[in-house]
Amino acid sequence: MDVVDLIMQDHREVERLFDELKNHPEKRPLLTPVLCALLVAHSRAEEAEVYPAAKDEAGESDEVEHSQEEHAQAERLLVELASTDPESSRYDGVLKELVDAVTHHVEEEEQTVLPGMRARLESSRLEQLGKAFAESRAEHLGEKPGEASKEELLVQARNAGLQGASSMSKQQLVRELQKLSS
Repeated sequence: MDVVDLIMQDHREVERLFDELKNHPEKRPLLTPVLCALLVAHSRAEEAEVYPAAKDEAGESDEVEHSQEEHAQAERLLVELASTDPESSRYDGVLKELVDAVTHHVEEEEQTVLPGMRARLESSRLEQLGKAFAESRAEHLGEKPGEASKEELLVQARNAGLQGASSMSKQQLVRELQKLSS
């Protein structure tokens, strides 16, 4: 499968998980970590394997920078969701904010970045990126939101067009990326 198909499959699975979390509150203790793991692995794989190609090879620079900012916002919300009691009313509010943010991101990505890649990259390149995306996503499964390594934060900063990132500490990178997502 090519990378566009794989990304869209993940998007549909996230939408399914959102529906379960909204409509079956009793499943929240079990499904919240599943959602967090999937979204973190998906984001890390896009950031490392897909966004650089979309930016450099498909000319989607502005869209990638915007998508990276949305990833940072989603990760911030995932940290909050994971630390919120699933039976509280606060959980409903954070979940709604996360669903709205991720739904917006998915719609934009599926209308701009992914069609741009499909139009500008050879099918063999899309398949190569699909393999790299799947391998990266598998490597990142189980990681928790808010626990990116400095190297992963540098990739995020590069995707977001953040200047001077290589000279920043990990904490400075976290702060600067959070500013972009606010």
